[in-house]
Amino acid sequence: MKNMITVSQGGKDSEYGKILLSNVMVTRKRNLIMGRTWRTLDIQTAVSILVIHLLALFAPFTCTWRALWAAYATSVLRGILGIGLSYHRNLAHHSFKLPRWLEYTFAYIGVLAFQRDPISWVSIHRYHHQYVDTEKDTHSPIFGFWFSHMGWLFDSGYMLEKYQERNNVEDLKKQAFYRFIKKTYVLHLFAYVVLVYAFGGFTYLVWVVGVSTTFAYQGTFLVNSACHIWGNQAWNTGDLSKNNWWVTLIALGEGWHNNHHAFEYSARQGLEWWQFDFVWYMILFLEAIGLATNVKLPTEDHKLKKSFASLNKFK
Repeated sequence: MKNMITVSQGGKDSEYGKILLSNVMVTRKRNLIMGRTWRTLDIQTAVSILVIHLLALFAPFTCTWRALWAAYATSVLRGILGIGLSYHRNLAHHSFKLPRWLEYTFAYIGVLAFQRDPISWVSIHRYHHQYVDTEKDTHSPIFGFWFSHMGWLFDSGYMLEKYQERNNVEDLKKQAFYRFIKKTYVLHLFAYVVLVYAFGGFTYLVWVVGVSTTFAYQGTFLVNSACHIWGNQAWNTGDLSKNNWWVTLIALGEGWHNNHHAFEYSARQGLEWWQFDFVWYMILFLEAIGLATNVKLPTEDHKLKKSFASLNKFK
């Protein structure tokens, strides 16, 4: 597979240089901490993510088999069903359809992943695809690794500069369920934390809220950052997206990112038999029992148009 890029890779040197062990050129910089305006939302986001990561540091002192399995189960549920299946492939890209009751159930599991409400998450992700690896991208590494990994989360001013109105999620805004979740988002997270503590005390708080959420956070963040820096390109997407097997291990199948940018509508991201994709396996199961319908996959014609062989043929 060729590793070709047409956006912000190689070419004329930048004053900021390239990201370590890559050909990705940093062309812009944002002040992540000092010399910038910290809005209330930025502070709230930073504090909440910091607290969750600090909780995870207590893991070696509170480890039990029950807590370990609880953390694993919640990671799978929130990562595969909540974020990967619901937020990403169902809501953001309409890769398949679910009965409304099941759509809302999976979306609510996504709410408990501490990654914003469905309307906000889907809007950000759609803008990412619309403006991928340009100055209007929500989290491109052309602003540096740390901005694409986490810095953008604490920079609501960047969002306000680029998108005055989030008018790309009208399909979700029309539904009372998603409007309700957006208005009451923090309350759902608070109730979740209280229930976890009531069920297993500080130990479960550390493992289910701290360890499990931190693991899911870093998986999602690495898809945004590492999968636009390191890996291989199988398809001519004209952006920095990469397939990255080790991110796939962490992100439960979401690391075949060049595949995803080539065919963003596809319910399946691991397009080769050896590219494991846990979200796709769940969609297949739901389709087999009649709950997932209109499952979208790239045709051979679509693959041919995105192939490097086709690009070279018409040069």
